[in-house]
Amino acid sequence: MHAISKELSPVGGCSGIELLEGDTFDLHCFQALTGTKLFVTTEPGTTGMENLLKTIYELYTDYVLKNPFYEVEMPIRCELWDLNLALAVKKDGKASLVGR
Repeated sequence: MHAISKELSPVGGCSGIELLEGDTFDLHCFQALTGTKLFVTTEPGTTGMENLLKTIYELYTDYVLKNPFYEVEMPIRCELWDLNLALAVKKDGKASLVGR
């Protein structure tokens, strides 16, 4: 979906979907320079998720990618990641963790 929107965009230099607004939710997307994509779903009309997504990516690089026991494409099993992710989401105040 992200790649298709990038190709179909009439605007040059489009980086793909950043926000998809639905009737019951908004889907926010952040793509890092590495190609890693992070998504956050929120209540409709929620703004300012760019900073949270960037913070989550920084935490991902610090606590997941630098973990010598982590294997790419495997579930993340790291207490420091879980703890710092929860703190970042709580500090943001606009989002909450679901399904963890």
